[in-house]
Amino acid sequence: MTELKLPSLDYAALAPILIMLGTALLGVLVEAFVPRRSRHLVQLTLALLAVLAALTMVVLSADDRIITAGQALAVDGPTLFLQGAILVLAAMALLLIGDRSVERGGAFVAQAAVTAESADDRRQAEGRNGLTEVYPLTTFAIGGMLIFVAANDLLTMFIALEVFSLPLYLLCALARRRRLLSQEAAMKYFLLGAYASAFFLFGVALIYGFTAGVPGRAAGVDFATINAAVTESPASPVLLFAGMALLSIGLLFKAAAAPFHVWTPDVYQGAPTPVTGFMAACTKVAAFGALLRVFHVAFADAGWDFTPVLGAVAVLTMLIGAVLAVTQTDIKRLLAYSSIANAGYLLVGVLAPTRDGLSGTMFYLVAYGFSVLAAFAVVTLVRDADGEATHLSRWAGLGRRSPFFAGLFTFILLAFAGIPLTSGFTSKFAIFGPALEEGQAWLVIAGVLTSMVLAFPYLRVVVMMWLSEPGESTPTVTVPGGLTSAALMIGVVATLVLGVAPAPLLDLAAGAAEFVR
Repeated sequence: MTELKLPSLDYAALAPILIMLGTALLGVLVEAFVPRRSRHLVQLTLALLAVLAALTMVVLSADDRIITAGQALAVDGPTLFLQGAILVLAAMALLLIGDRSVERGGAFVAQAAVTAESADDRRQAEGRNGLTEVYPLTTFAIGGMLIFVAANDLLTMFIALEVFSLPLYLLCALARRRRLLSQEAAMKYFLLGAYASAFFLFGVALIYGFTAGVPGRAAGVDFATINAAVTESPASPVLLFAGMALLSIGLLFKAAAAPFHVWTPDVYQGAPTPVTGFMAACTKVAAFGALLRVFHVAFADAGWDFTPVLGAVAVLTMLIGAVLAVTQTDIKRLLAYSSIANAGYLLVGVLAPTRDGLSGTMFYLVAYGFSVLAAFAVVTLVRDADGEATHLSRWAGLGRRSPFFAGLFTFILLAFAGIPLTSGFTSKFAIFGPALEEGQAWLVIAGVLTSMVLAFPYLRVVVMMWLSEPGESTPTVTVPGGLTSAALMIGVVATLVLGVAPAPLLDLAAGAAEFVR
């Protein structure tokens, strides 16, 4: 009889993941046993404490460089840096999710099963307290993201992909207002996400077949086996290239890179705005964390093969994001195309196979996450009687009506445009510099040119806010509650600090920019 040998587990290194998933399960029990009137406070407090506890464990594990859980999870510098980034940005997103003063009852529907546009739907939109199930769904998603950036084999990565994707599909459908738009967004995200997951899983199967026959190694989908197979496998390289292509489709879908970006504008527009901010910041960190690990560890020796293809994807992504952003008339769709363009810039960092390229990409993810969450925090405040006023024509004259918040949004847009003394300028410099040193000048030129194009829609919004007279349709800016104010101020201050004094975070990223193999 074969003796069953259980894998060794480093519980301290796994603590952030265990805390978030355990809290998600506890949140389910809270829904079952805590009275409805108390659930919001209990769930929000529980989620924020869990994020704080997990972040504390990440800090305490800063020196860990191990592979644990039967070679399934790697805890190293990039893992810990990206897990910390996800947790900090998730805390900001939870503040936006938990605020019930901007929209009476919160941004989420009071009863998910209510028929859209019905009388019951109109009644719940008038102020009944929103669902508190959003908190365990969010903590499940955070836990999945923490696993995703630590995954050391493709099957673990696939499981983590599903763990954080399925809650996001549900969260997108729970907007209090514009229910049909929200449900349509969730359906599109779910169907396209299912296709992307299928491509990813088929790629795993092809890569597994490619690893068969490596001398001294059994076939497998862990990154060490794949890396050895790239140079030693007797199998046809067609399996390798097809597997890499299919895996890339699954990962680039989550990163919102072209041509797998088509879900992004509709989902960003239809989802509840706090969830849109959560996806724009945290999902992008998770997706690029996985891309970095797959291409810098598993396929590191195949860089000559994938760099031209991913480079073309990066240029296409930047071009589509920048050009189509110019045509948008909705602020959430504009930010969606901005997110697509930024995915292209991040791919430039992924394709710089150096420590500086890795650290610059990680810095960019953090800087962009702070800015985009602050942007969506402002979007939640610009409202009329029907909810958020997201059409750009409604923002005309906003600077005259609410100069403080218009000023904050102007600063964030200038950061997106890469103006000096903002985090946007520093982060672009951090990824374009290493790419230029590695001979990727064509990518840098494409990045600079598309950045110039992308600056136009940002500046158009700024001009509309400040140089137009307020009209009858110009909405008011709601006074934010404490939670939204905290998230907004954290994002704005971080955007300023990372532009003026980025050295501490750059040094932290540089010190963490080394994978265990």
